[in-house]
Amino acid sequence: MHFRPLHDRVVVRRIEAEEKTSGGIIIPETAKEKPQEAEVVAVGPGLRAEDGTVTALDVQAGDRILFGKWSGTEVRIDGEELLIMKESDILGVIEEAEALKKAA
Repeated sequence: MHFRPLHDRVVVRRIEAEEKTSGGIIIPETAKEKPQEAEVVAVGPGLRAEDGTVTALDVQAGDRILFGKWSGTEVRIDGEELLIMKESDILGVIEEAEALKKAA
């Protein structure tokens, strides 16, 4: 992909949700909601303040994130459906269990 987001924008790829519930019930395609979990594909350089300083973003390519239900703009780049959103639309970064154990 040859796309570079500007300022505090982030490009993400949705991570598809499971097709079964924990109880084993299969969810039909028509009843599924779009997932609110994604992988960060690319990030902009950061938000520029009035004095010209750039504040780097807290997320980076490869992070798994959760975002608001109506966040972002859907785009198709190189045949792939992606979302472009501001960093402020991201609710949080999903940490892997192993990384959390090492931090503790």
